Amino acid sequence: MRAGGASELMLIRHAPALDGGRLAGRRDVAADLSGAAALAGLRDAVGDVAVVASPALRCRQTAGALWPGVAPQLDPRLWEQDFGSWEGMAYADLPDLGDLTARDLAAHRPPGGESFADLCARVAPALETAAGLGGRVAVVAHAGVVRAALARATGAVPGALAFQVAPLSLTRILALPGGAWAVAEVNRVFA
Repeated sequence: MRAGGASELMLIRHAPALDGGRLAGRRDVAADLSGAAALAGLRDAVGDVAVVASPALRCRQTAGALWPGVAPQLDPRLWEQDFGSWEGMAYADLPDLGDLTARDLAAHRPPGGESFADLCARVAPALETAAGLGGRVAVVAHAGVVRAALARATGAVPGALAFQVAPLSLTRILALPGGAWAVAEVNRVFA
């Protein structure tokens, strides 16, 4: 829904990643597309839109399942956070970061990787580009990218880490005239 010249970003987290229980930020793993009801519900809710996606296989597969025959615009700035040497580690083996504040967590860089704040800085221009397409634009990407859009809209990078972003969920953000952004909906899931 457009509000007085606003662009609507329909941020969609990819279908569940077939990650084998291992961290897959930049690892290119496939998506589990077996949730036909969730895919259909999401497709019906979003409708016909321009489609932009992360080049990650799981994002391209999700976009293809939602809009067969539509070739999304791929934007490498929409890749998930680079977790450096933690990539591919079993979730159970990831280091315990202790009691970091949200601000410290947003600034923390895994060895050889990027922080959430770095991700937000990388993703912001891609979101501006997508919003510049005008109208309703689906962005099929990762949980970190959705949180980066929420950080852009709320003006709070550390606070965006508090949002849950489920696979195949929809988060809607309006890019308003004058450069303001507004959150319309967060983490809507489909059965």
